Amino acid sequence: MKTRRRLAALMVMCWAACSLAGCARSPHVNFYTLISTVKSDGADPALTALTVALAPISLPELVDRPQFVVRVDDSRVEILEMHRWAEPLKSGIPHLLAEDLSGLLGTDRVWAYPQSAANEVDYRVVVDFRRFESTGDSATVDALWSIRRQTGVILRTGRSQVREPYGGGGYEALVSAYSRALAVVSKDIARSIRTEWATSR
Repeated sequence: MKTRRRLAALMVMCWAACSLAGCARSPHVNFYTLISTVKSDGADPALTALTVALAPISLPELVDRPQFVVRVDDSRVEILEMHRWAEPLKSGIPHLLAEDLSGLLGTDRVWAYPQSAANEVDYRVVVDFRRFESTGDSATVDALWSIRRQTGVILRTGRSQVREPYGGGGYEALVSAYSRALAVVSKDIARSIRTEWATSR
C-alpha cells in the first residue's frame, strides 16, 4: 500500500515538474530592425545649406502592425506572431529614409518627424506606401512620394516600385531585402531633391 502511495506521489511530482517546465518554455519571439545600406560619400559642398524633413508616412493597414505579414497568394496572407518589428514601421521607415537621404545628399541636416516638427526646412518629403510586403521570395515596395516647400507647395512627385529578391534565405534576408528596397526609394527621392535644389539656386 505504501509503495503504491509513493509511486502515485512520485507520478504527481513528475507531472507537476513537466507542467512547470512547459510553462517556463514560452515560444521565442524574434525582433528585427531595418538597416541603412547606403554609404555616405561625405559632405557635398553644393548641399551644405540644404535642410530636409521626412513627414509621417502612410502604410496599408494590413502591414501596419508589429508582426511580419507574408502574402501567400492574391487573397491570403500569414501574420507571423514569432517574427516582429522591434519598432513600429511608421517610425522605423522614416528614420531609415532620413539616414539614407543624409548619406546620399552628403548632409546631416535631414530629420524625421517628430524631431523636425519645430524646424524650418527647405524641403519636406511626404511618402505614401501603397505596398510593403513579402511576396514569394521577394520584398515588394511601392511608394508614391512628393517633395514640398515648407508651405506645403508641391515641387516634384514620383513613384518608386521596387521588388528586391531575398532568395528564401530566412527572415533576416527578408529584412535586408526591405532595407535595400527602401534604399532605392531614397535614391529616387535624393535625385529629385538634387535636381530641384540645383534649378532653384
